[in-house]
Amino acid sequence: MSRSNGQSKREWDLSGRKLKALPTELLEQRAEVKRVDLQRNRLKQVSGLSSLLYLKELNLSRNDILDFPLEVGSLSLLERLYLNQNNIRVVPEGLFPRLEKLQFLKLSTNRLSQLPADLACCQRLTYLNLSHNSLTDLQPLVGLTGLTELHVEMNSITQLPPGLFQNSELSLFKFSGNPLRLPPEEVCVGGVRDIQNYFTLLGRDPDSNTTACTVKTMFLGSSMAGKSTLSRSLRAGAPVKVEVDDRTEGIEICELELEGVRLLFWDFAGQEEYYLTHHVFITPRALVILAVDLASYSVEDPKSFTEKVWFWINNIQLRVPDSVVLPVATHCDQCRSPEEVEKKRAHLDQKVREALEERRLVLTLQRKTLKERDPTQFSDQIIEMDRLMDRKLQVMKLMTIDCNEQEGIDTLKAHLLRHIEQAFPCAERTLPRSYGDVERTIHTLLEQEHIPRHGIVSLVELRDMILKTVEVSEESVSSILRYLDRIGLLVWYEEIPELAETVYAQPSVLISLFKTVVRPDLAKQLQDLPRPLLRQEGVLDLQRAAWVEALQGRGMLPNMATRILVLRELKRLGLDEDEDLVSEVVGSRREEGALLSLLQHFQVCLPTRLGSPLDPAAPEFVPGKAQWDSDRLRQREQDAACLFPIYLLDNRAVEKAWGVDKQDDVRVNVYFLPEVPHGFFHRLTVNMCSLYPTHWVGKDQCLLCSGARLVLLRENSQHEDQFIEIRCKRPEPTEFRQSWDMVLAVIFKLWRLSQQWPGLVQQVFSPCPEAGCSVKLHWRDWQELVSDSTDIYSIVPDEKVVCTNGHTRRTELLFPKVPGVSK
Repeated sequence: MSRSNGQSKREWDLSGRKLKALPTELLEQRAEVKRVDLQRNRLKQVSGLSSLLYLKELNLSRNDILDFPLEVGSLSLLERLYLNQNNIRVVPEGLFPRLEKLQFLKLSTNRLSQLPADLACCQRLTYLNLSHNSLTDLQPLVGLTGLTELHVEMNSITQLPPGLFQNSELSLFKFSGNPLRLPPEEVCVGGVRDIQNYFTLLGRDPDSNTTACTVKTMFLGSSMAGKSTLSRSLRAGAPVKVEVDDRTEGIEICELELEGVRLLFWDFAGQEEYYLTHHVFITPRALVILAVDLASYSVEDPKSFTEKVWFWINNIQLRVPDSVVLPVATHCDQCRSPEEVEKKRAHLDQKVREALEERRLVLTLQRKTLKERDPTQFSDQIIEMDRLMDRKLQVMKLMTIDCNEQEGIDTLKAHLLRHIEQAFPCAERTLPRSYGDVERTIHTLLEQEHIPRHGIVSLVELRDMILKTVEVSEESVSSILRYLDRIGLLVWYEEIPELAETVYAQPSVLISLFKTVVRPDLAKQLQDLPRPLLRQEGVLDLQRAAWVEALQGRGMLPNMATRILVLRELKRLGLDEDEDLVSEVVGSRREEGALLSLLQHFQVCLPTRLGSPLDPAAPEFVPGKAQWDSDRLRQREQDAACLFPIYLLDNRAVEKAWGVDKQDDVRVNVYFLPEVPHGFFHRLTVNMCSLYPTHWVGKDQCLLCSGARLVLLRENSQHEDQFIEIRCKRPEPTEFRQSWDMVLAVIFKLWRLSQQWPGLVQQVFSPCPEAGCSVKLHWRDWQELVSDSTDIYSIVPDEKVVCTNGHTRRTELLFPKVPGVSK
């Protein structure tokens, strides 16, 4: 076994060599070796390590190690240790006190159920990753005062030790995927400072702390399925009839106290266009009531199950895979007989079971395929599939009730309480008294109109009003506001710089503003704008006609049109007289308001212009020098618009700019299991067009331009295996790097965007370019390389690649590589 090219005796890279034992040549070096990389091999044990006394960094990740290597205890100079992605069940005591210089320890993705009591002896430890294990207790970590970064995602932790956060230098704490009750998950999301603040307030007056059960309950389902009827009837405690004209547009919010359980109701509209903004408000670990119109449900038509049931369950599974879904049949009274109701109920329950089992089977087979190929090269993808198989969406049996009868509403209430007790052990949370005091103070301020009726208030003003009533610090107020934001009682977009100083104490008003521009009948809304309102803004009827044409033909909505639509909505809500509110939400003719900032932040739309951004009268282009006269400035203001990909109906603009596909195009297909999420491609389009200002956008295609290079994105959601295709024309030999950089930029954005769908798996393939060949070459684990633009170009180091059908091509035609450059 020899070292890799140019490798010194001090550093050994033995990764991906399929090793089953440490090579003798390595062990003979002894004092020479300082760093050893043995990841992605087939090691089950590592005998001989103790001879490498001067070792400072050891990487044993992605192997088959069952027992923690005892010889590691002899490496007293060790500073960095990687043992992640193995099968270690126990870490023995007595090892870590001997590793006094250890600064970095990665033990993620093993099978640990507990930690050694002496782990805190590693006083120089600054980084610790224990994610994806089976830990329940972090008490052994108390005393690691130098720790700055701690990862414990996907364990079984219900309670955090307060001492872990006291007198600590901890700055980054990752915890998602744990059934936390103390502190609640919504507190921990705020980070270390919020956790510290929580424990400080909790210990101030322990007898006044409160324990309550709170569950966010989301009503989902197709349009006119009866979601609003269920929500309003539960709240009223009696049957409530909802007229067609009174159905939900956007999201409706209310609250119900039910036998000591606080239910926060979010009733989501069913139209497809509204669904694009639902992801902004859908949160993990929620109870989802899925309304199914049983009267119109058909056991003969496969589309009926797909559209009325599986579309919603599948998207819930992709977005919030730890949720509980309670399907509720509505309109049962309109079925012909009790036998028809029972037949449809049995059919729907069976179809749900089959669909869930099929998804699990697909993941199992994909995992098996990767294991059979080379588990060392695909270990990250295998682990990702294991993670998805562990996160099981709970779908209860269909409940059939008559919403028009009191008995039906009472039965639904009893079902809700029973399912909450069984499926939400973390719903009960302990909170410091000040959390409740701040919430009650906000309600009082709204009732007394110290906060305007619309609920939009500056952060500074709200904080000052709270501090006059509640004895807490400014930092505590901010922590509590973050908590209230995460449970849905208010909205504070702290992460958006333009909106960080504003709090929305009435989320329903904000949602009403969303629906002004994200709705299925937007063109009609433009056509119905009253003339007096148009004249008030200096708009002619012919401009309105142009707006409708721009929306229907190019998916563009002028900012002026958005302004007028929002003004009309504010008038309907009786809020149009508040000039500060109008300025805050709508903005001015030259500046965007909060609404467009939000929609752009959540990748619903992107800024653009109806006309050319250049001055046609300028004698030459001078960067930074304005050539515009006042008339043209006014024209620029009127040209300002936003592009909404969801409203595009075809791909003509993209196809015209791209031309025809060619056999020698460079192609990469990114496959999604189980499918491309609804609205995903639109958000990708917004992301990428923000990076590349020159672009063409279509219904399910997007063309990006950088210099003379074009990269085409194409959604293929009609195939059984859904994927997004990335394609560019074959570059000149000197331009492969630039073309692959664009392709990789798309792949990286795809990967980052997919993190918002925890129930999603991505796999990347390069199709063989030989005409008629169906082989697709699978990319090995690549995510760890994306952040390093050099390493990603060594994903396939060979000069040529041969597909399984025997076709040979240069590597740069299939994988990121620069011709003639060896890695």
